[in-house]
Amino acid sequence: MPADTTNTAANAAQTPQQSNTPTPDLDEQERQSGFLVLRKVAPYLWPAEMPWVKRRVVWALIALFVSKLVSVATPLFYRDAVDALAGDAVPMVALGAIGLTVAYGMARLMTVGFQQLRDAIFARVGQRALRMLALETFQHIHRLSMRYHITRKTGGLSRIIERGVKGVEFLLRFLLFSIGPLILELVMIGAVLTYLFDWTYLVIVAVTIGFYVWFTFSVTEWRVRQRREMNAADTDANQKAVDSLLNYETVKYFGAESREAGRYDAAMGNYEDAAIKTSLSLAFLNFGQSVIITAGLVAVMVMAAIGVQNGTLTVGDFVMVNAYMVQITVPLNFLGTVYREIRQALVDMGQMFGLLEQPAEISDKPDAPDLVVTGGKVTLESVDFGYDPDRKILRGVTLEAKPGETVAIVGSTGSGKSTIGRLLFRFYDVGAGALKIDGQDVRDVTQLSLHKAIGVVPQDTVLFNDTIGYNIAYGRDGATQADVEAAARDAQIHDFIVSLPDGYETTVGERGLKLSGGEKQRVGIARTLLKDPPILLLDEATSALDSETEHEIQDALQRAGQGRTVLTIAHRLSTIAEADRIVVLEKGVIVEQGTHDDLLARDGRYAQLWQRQQSEEVA
Repeated sequence: MPADTTNTAANAAQTPQQSNTPTPDLDEQERQSGFLVLRKVAPYLWPAEMPWVKRRVVWALIALFVSKLVSVATPLFYRDAVDALAGDAVPMVALGAIGLTVAYGMARLMTVGFQQLRDAIFARVGQRALRMLALETFQHIHRLSMRYHITRKTGGLSRIIERGVKGVEFLLRFLLFSIGPLILELVMIGAVLTYLFDWTYLVIVAVTIGFYVWFTFSVTEWRVRQRREMNAADTDANQKAVDSLLNYETVKYFGAESREAGRYDAAMGNYEDAAIKTSLSLAFLNFGQSVIITAGLVAVMVMAAIGVQNGTLTVGDFVMVNAYMVQITVPLNFLGTVYREIRQALVDMGQMFGLLEQPAEISDKPDAPDLVVTGGKVTLESVDFGYDPDRKILRGVTLEAKPGETVAIVGSTGSGKSTIGRLLFRFYDVGAGALKIDGQDVRDVTQLSLHKAIGVVPQDTVLFNDTIGYNIAYGRDGATQADVEAAARDAQIHDFIVSLPDGYETTVGERGLKLSGGEKQRVGIARTLLKDPPILLLDEATSALDSETEHEIQDALQRAGQGRTVLTIAHRLSTIAEADRIVVLEKGVIVEQGTHDDLLARDGRYAQLWQRQQSEEVA
């Protein structure tokens, strides 16, 4: 029976950033992290606040113990049945040959029955642990900063989460129901052989098992290192596939299908080479295990055969010894798989717990109050900020947007326009100075209340792969259909939606690709209007649209801004000419601010930008 199973691409252990060439230090680190992982998993198995989980674990262990008792007793019925049929000895149980045969069958059935009962009792414990860890990981990922997310690869991150969560149930199940039961069964069988026969049987069995375990663990350690290479290649291929599919349009724009296929095939080639090495090592492991266990089996059976010839043992004893050796062989055959999978689960879970230990760069202060918006005044006081400490983006920016005022922020690429929006939403914290809403520093209030107070219409509205109605309703949890339709009317997209065959139940596709740019923007505006925030951030909301669509969207944006404080980050200056105030940023410094007419009259930087854009439009 094979000691391993065919390796699949899903069993990856690490990201490609890790070295494919393992070192003893890395193995030792994995062992140490394994103990830490076990300590973290233990509370899910024995939680103080959930007595029902403890009860289920206890009952599962009782079912396990009973199944092992019955399993060890089963060959005794087999022996007595053979002896009764052969007339060699008087059975220990006076049931007759047929009765003993039936008892043997019932014992086998009870063994399986108690094993299945054990699994049924424990299933809820394992699934609960999986669910709790999945939720905890999911919530933690959303708490991590934007800086973290933009430096991670989505495909690799999702694989870490998937493997780690699945590893929890596996680890709980196999530690509790494989390794422990295997040791218990071996001890019980050894005791039976010593009591019924001779201590030499126990010595041979113990030596066989010891050598088998040593060989299995040694080869499995070698195979783990090979699998690490295979898993790294698998993760690399998966990331390339995910990245390519996420950039489907870009691939098509540049006719790069064959290029992407080549990159993916090269990655899969590395996986193929590593997988072949793993398969060859599996063959070596299986054959070596067979040699060891067969040698032990033959030795014990030869001793039993000699005993039968000498008349000290019966044919039933010979059959029973064989049954016990086969009974030992079955769990041992899976020892390599179990050991490797436990090591694998520990690695996978170690990565997931490492993710959970990743600190959130932006977090609420202890007992932080909710933001109280009285008017919606936004103030930047001498704000400095840089994504890299050595490279400042904003330098001493002081800016105020009064309640109900529309303030446009313009400037050349890299001047820091969008950075102000990210700081306002607190994706990042200012390096120096302060950013306040109605006099409250955004760092002193809860992020949830801050996010509720700000509505954002980005340059490219990304939609969920669901219906139009769902995407609009996402703006406010619990919104009614009437609320959704009212927001759609204000965003001037209701008539378009009802003209579709499925109306509001029309699916928008992955990232909303079934809709045009203007339609997606209107859905985004409707979603923000439904949220009804006192502060509105328009982050180049029309720069990706053509001029005709842009003018149509402008009407919806003007409706959206009525009665709200609006910060507009703009590239096309024609869209912000009616703003109450225009702020010109250059290299992170405010160089001008005023109304459109005032800034043109000054003939400064804004006038230069205006004239350049006007000449480009004429051309």
